[in-house]
Formats: sequence, structure tokens, C-alpha cells
Amino acid sequence: MDHLLHRLRLDQPPLGRLGDPQELTLALKDAIGSAPQPPADVLRTYTDALEPTVVSCDHPAFLAFIPGAPTKAAALFDMVLSASSLHGVSWLEASGAVAAENQVLRLFADLAGLPASAGGCFVSGGSAGNLSALVVARDTGRHRRGLSPHAPVRIAVSDQVHSSVGNTLRILGVEPLVVPTADHRLTGDALRVALDAAERDGGAPVVAAVATAGTTNAGIIDDLEGVAEQTRARDLWLHIDAAYGGAALFVPELRERLRGIEHADSLVVDPHKWMFAPFDCGALLYRDPKLARAVHTQDASYLDAIHGADGADDETEWNPSDYAYHLTRRPRGLPLWFSLAVHGTDAYRDAVAKGADIARRTARLVEETEGLELLREPELTVVLVRRTGWQPEDYYAWSKRLLAAGTAFVTPSVWEGETVARLAFLHPGITEETVRAILGSLVDEG
Repeated sequence: MDHLLHRLRLDQPPLGRLGDPQELTLALKDAIGSAPQPPADVLRTYTDALEPTVVSCDHPAFLAFIPGAPTKAAALFDMVLSASSLHGVSWLEASGAVAAENQVLRLFADLAGLPASAGGCFVSGGSAGNLSALVVARDTGRHRRGLSPHAPVRIAVSDQVHSSVGNTLRILGVEPLVVPTADHRLTGDALRVALDAAERDGGAPVVAAVATAGTTNAGIIDDLEGVAEQTRARDLWLHIDAAYGGAALFVPELRERLRGIEHADSLVVDPHKWMFAPFDCGALLYRDPKLARAVHTQDASYLDAIHGADGADDETEWNPSDYAYHLTRRPRGLPLWFSLAVHGTDAYRDAVAKGADIARRTARLVEETEGLELLREPELTVVLVRRTGWQPEDYYAWSKRLLAAGTAFVTPSVWEGETVARLAFLHPGITEETVRAILGSLVDEG
């Protein structure tokens, strides 16, 4: 408890560093054996040897991948959740927890413009949400077309879709209809052309389309309105992966960029990204939850008690296990519920807006700095930067130096075949001073 309180009281956590394999092997030697060890000694192994080699995603200068920055309130309540051994499978076992999670899901559905009927559950993240939603899209599409349960079908995706969607389609045995993008953005026109061609090519029918609200690599938002127009006209399921960009729903001026999201049949938003919840927390919503329940509800004699065998109304007694591929689950939406209640949605709006603002200001700094080139205007919070004259090895060496110095954690990425610097802003505590130091190091080390 002392260590937890110390960690929580820090204005910002230590950035961390890359671990040395030999050091870690030595530190863990004999950590687990047949005899017990004093808990204080085991904790010391963690605090002295393990924790320093873990990069803190909630450090303001963690600008790699898509960061996470849980509020203190959310982190504290996650401790309550972990210490309570709550089982979030069903209304029977966890009605209070499920009711609170559903309050958060209702907030998200309202922000997105989904109907009052919308609902779902919390899953571990975007990958689990995409898998769960696309199972429903596949099976619903087959049923609507009078196909057999194992009939081959296709799902339309862009050439920029998240890797988890491609992995999901492989798992499901569904062939992707890959739609070329214009400037890395899926458009309604491109989808129309691809779907028209698919109707003539003799392949499996297309039953769904996937659009992205905030690509991981560059934060690009697809033409959600145009894509939705095509899916509605052809009775296709529309799944929107807003794992990263969904937080923009809190900010009116950013919400405008997500026009069309209200037409989603399924929607994934990851609060552990830009909504300041602890890992692992992904929100999965369905326009018509009954369709998901028909696909995901597991049938077993020992589960009769939670599925209304006594005549209970399962519309009221909501079972999260019926809306994704999981059964056992923790009520991972509760830390977010606690934080939203403590801080209020206005604070969330302001914190989300700050990430977008620092990205815009960073873009201007890049344009003003000789030797640096802004590769595209940020739509959300990702800034892509080219250092004139650098090769891939230069970017990776620079990244390692930044981390070793405790300045920032920035990993390179590839943009249109070229290795570049990529900065992903989410933490509202990031300062312009830190940004200037990062950009300065790009120039100074050149």
C-alpha cells in the first residue's frame, strides 16, 4: 500500500527505460521457489529491478503507439475493483456493476447519436471489440440473405484498416474485400465502386463494411457519412472502429469530423486510450443488441440461471457475457464510471480537446523548424514528421537516445514507405516545452 500511495502521489511517473535481458534474468533468479519469501523482499525485486524497466504509458512524454493516461480517480478505483474480486458476467452476479457500466455505455451511445435501443458491454480493447462485432456482422449478414450458417461471405475493409480487423477476418474465415483509399481515407465513392465490382466478380456476397474513426498510424478519419450511405443503400452491416478517435465525441468541434458515426450497427471505442481509463477497457456498442445476443449467448445447463430460466426479462437483466465472445470478465468499465462521476463530462471534454490542441501547436512548430517537414495536418492527435536527410537507422537511434535520457518515448513509424518520426499526443499534461525539446533533438542530432 505504501508503494501504491507513493506511485499515485507522483505528479508524473518515471518514464522508465529498456530492460537488459541479463540484468532481468539475474534479478529474477530464485524469485520463485519451493519455499516462501518475505513479501517485502519480493516487492523490492519488483520496485528495484522490474518496475524501472517498464515504460510508463501514463507519462506525459509517452508519445509512442497510442498512449494511455488514466486519471488518479480511475486508477484508485481500479484498485478497489481488483481487491474486490468482482465477476462481471451477468446481472445475477453483478447487477450494480453492470448498471454502472451501462450508464457509461449509454453516455457513449448518446454522444455518438445511436438510438435509445443501443447497448453492449465492455471488453478488453479494440481487438476484442472488433472480433466480437464482426462475428455478429457475419452471422447477421448470412441470416438476412438466407444463406447457410457456413456460407462464404466477404466484408469490405480499407487498405488502411487496423491490423486487428485483418486478424479477425482470418479467425472468422471471412475473405476481405479490400477497398483502395484516397489519401489513406476510405470514401463512400471508393466503397461504391468496390461493391459494384464485387457484385459482378462472382465471389462471395459482401455482408458488411468496416470504417475507421482515427487510424492508429496517422489519426485519419474515414468518410463515415459516405460509407454509411453505401451500407444503408445495400443493407450491409456498418462496423466503425473508433477505438482511438471515439473520444473526439466529447468535443463539439471534433465531433463534426465524425459525422456518420450515428449510422453504425456496431461501434468500438477504447476508453483506455483517449478517455483516461486504466488498461484494459474497450467499449462495444450495438445499434440492435438483440442481434448480438442471438450470436454470442452461450448455452449450457449451468448458465440457465442467468438466462431467464425463471421467466425474468433479459431486456432488463442485462448480461454482458451475451454481447461479446467472452464469458468470464471483470467489470472493467467501473473505473471509468467512477472517474466520469468524480470529474464530470466537461472535464473530459476539456482534457480531450487539449490533446488535439497540442497536436495542432506541434504541427505549427514543425513547420517553423528548419530541417523538419510536417507530412500531413493532424486530424486528431498524431503528428508525422520527416527529418531531412535521415535514414531509418537515424530515427531508431534517436528514439533510443530520447528514452535513455528520460526525455520522451517516441517510436518511429513508416509513412508511404518511408521511416519517419511519429508523435501521438493524448496526455493533457504534456507541455510545449517538452515538445520543443523533442523537436530540438531531431534537429540537433542531425
